[in-house]
Amino acid sequence: MRQLKRLICLLLAGVLTLWTGIGTVGAQQGTIKVMYTDPLSGPFAQVGDQNLQQFKYILDYINGRGGAVGRKFELVSFDNKSQPSEALLALKSATDQNMPVIMQCSGSNIAAALIEGVDKHNERNPNNRIVYVNCGAVATELTNEKCSYWHFRMDAHVGMKAETMVRALPKDVTKVYLLNQDYLFGQSVQHDVKAFLAKLRPDVKVVGDELIPLGKVKDFSPYITKIKAAGAQALLTGNWGPDMTLLIKSGMDSGLDIRYYTMYAHLGGGATAIGPAGNGKVRSVMAFHENIAVETGKTDTEGWTKQFRSSHDFDFYAAGFRTIFEFLQAAMNKAGSADPVKFAAALEGLTITDMLGHQVTMRKADHQILSEYFVGVFSKGVKYDSEKTGLGWKTETTVLPKDLDQPNTCNMKRPS
Repeated sequence: MRQLKRLICLLLAGVLTLWTGIGTVGAQQGTIKVMYTDPLSGPFAQVGDQNLQQFKYILDYINGRGGAVGRKFELVSFDNKSQPSEALLALKSATDQNMPVIMQCSGSNIAAALIEGVDKHNERNPNNRIVYVNCGAVATELTNEKCSYWHFRMDAHVGMKAETMVRALPKDVTKVYLLNQDYLFGQSVQHDVKAFLAKLRPDVKVVGDELIPLGKVKDFSPYITKIKAAGAQALLTGNWGPDMTLLIKSGMDSGLDIRYYTMYAHLGGGATAIGPAGNGKVRSVMAFHENIAVETGKTDTEGWTKQFRSSHDFDFYAAGFRTIFEFLQAAMNKAGSADPVKFAAALEGLTITDMLGHQVTMRKADHQILSEYFVGVFSKGVKYDSEKTGLGWKTETTVLPKDLDQPNTCNMKRPS
């Protein structure tokens, strides 16, 4: 009888081992799911939708080259409606499904909530951790005093963009007007632009400085009137989405004769808002535009973005998004795992070559990417126009990664 019981126990143990093995193989062969949360409805839906379309194009490319650790990436989208509470629901959904990555681009207030949410989850659930990949929420403090081990920012922060913007101002511009959105990101732009003006261009006078409610202003003509009355020679703004397109369109429609220095005029809808009247007037601090490959002779990159252009009605601007997945691919392959604990450690300090041939580094001290950046001017005479306007972006300034290597105040707390 004892022998029979022992035999049954051995058989059950064998079946359990076999079942566990099958489950493990299945998990290893499944996709690497990435939760992407951004506004896919409401006033900023265009931004989220165009981001999503570019991510899908990039993933086809990355997965066609083996994905990571023998598995393909899969993007799962979640509409956060530009609300931190909705983004935290996306985080809950991601962790419930054991996804290794949550990714978000738009809204530094949302990013701050996600950093806190991810930190709390990972502390409470050491066997179900998740990495937050920040693809565009750029308030400076997020990789400084609010830095987190589980947060990796894959875009230049406001301080880097503000310095680039201020350095691009010509010497004859001595009166500027600041207009930004009244939330964490816009306040960061306001602070950092003024700080770099004081440091690099003390001769420049700020003749106006305003914050507007996020996504609420429908008519910018009163602001244009104030900018004109102030005698500004240039408008400096970090506005994005409709707060950017409506502002610029109002300025163009009124015939306001100033220079526009922006951080997001190159995104979807910007070219249409600027129109032919903006020839040579609008500049944008950017990670990429479609004519860079032409200017630098990168025929492979030109062909790749041209293929996207042939099937979409807006510019490919998201070179940084491809860099994100090339970083994840390299880190996971280096770690030999899609486990957040393992690939996060591999991602720290990692350097790869991006699609323009530049060396790009994920700085270990604060998890802030160091990559090249550009100032482009919207003008005639380029090979690839934007949104069928007949005008497109042309590089005026190239800033190398080493020149964006600003000091940081991050006191990183690493997991034990």
